[in-house]
Amino acid sequence: MRSPMPGKVIAILVRPGDHVSAGDEVCVVEAMKMEQSIRAFRDGVVKTVHVQPMDSVRANDPLIELE
Repeated sequence: MRSPMPGKVIAILVRPGDHVSAGDEVCVVEAMKMEQSIRAFRDGVVKTVHVQPMDSVRANDPLIELE
């Protein structure tokens, strides 16, 4: 999953090895005082978390990788 907009990572809700289903919330990105929930686009297992809370991200930066 990639960031849909530039902003700051507020929360990471999964860890490597976690199973997720399509639609599960995996992290939250904030931009201009608005929070954007990032959801899994498919079922899978979290392979890598590329960011940490409070990291700044740009649009299209990788956030979480699924296997």
